[in-house]
Amino acid sequence: MRKPFVAGNWKMNKTSAQGVALVNELLPAIIGYDRVERVVCPSYLAVPAVSARLQGSPVGVGTQDLYWETSGAYTGEVAPDMVKEFCQYVIIGHSERRAKFGETDESVNKKVKAALAAGLVAIMCVGETLEENEAGQTEAVVSRQVREGLNGLVTAAMENVVIAYEPVWAIGTGRAASAEGANAVIKDFIRKPVAALFDEKTAQSVRVLYGGSVTGANAREFFSQPDIDGALVGGASLKPVDFTAIVAAAAER
Repeated sequence: MRKPFVAGNWKMNKTSAQGVALVNELLPAIIGYDRVERVVCPSYLAVPAVSARLQGSPVGVGTQDLYWETSGAYTGEVAPDMVKEFCQYVIIGHSERRAKFGETDESVNKKVKAALAAGLVAIMCVGETLEENEAGQTEAVVSRQVREGLNGLVTAAMENVVIAYEPVWAIGTGRAASAEGANAVIKDFIRKPVAALFDEKTAQSVRVLYGGSVTGANAREFFSQPDIDGALVGGASLKPVDFTAIVAAAAER
């Protein structure tokens, strides 16, 4: 049985003090759900304070991106070892990074490899836009992102990879995909390409999350599906009641 996984992506929200205040409110509510791997991903400048507050707790910390070089003249970027100093996880290839900041399948692949080399767990995001979905291109886009993102990895490395299916048209819009539809994409367009790259055992053991307007109200519906192992949560991760409800729903999986 794959361990449920719920990660909160705070995006560009919360100062250090606000992040610690959010964790102070959230931690007592989710600390008892040991069946679920729980992670929060603040903005870079809030990471050290949030990480210090969560030290010794069962809740992990991640960043929302990294760069693949170890050091050098890369103004504004953050190296894997810099992330590793405070975090155990990193989100890579989020649709907002792809759409607004020029992230490509190639750069996602480089970042995944760099994260794994640093001993981090890579949460690799894939997903199609509304236009691609309506044009019937979901399979082509999602399976390509999986293949290219994981290209060149050895099978053992997949133990530290989590994949998040985030249909772009459902992120922050309040328009979530249907649970059955999301499960079908994960089963056919994510697990099958993983099996082709590695083997069926790896395809069945890798954890795949759903992300896209997940709330406390609809989380249980998604987690009832056999191929959805948890959620990458955006806006609801800033609301302790909602995030706790999502973690609680994952614990029932």
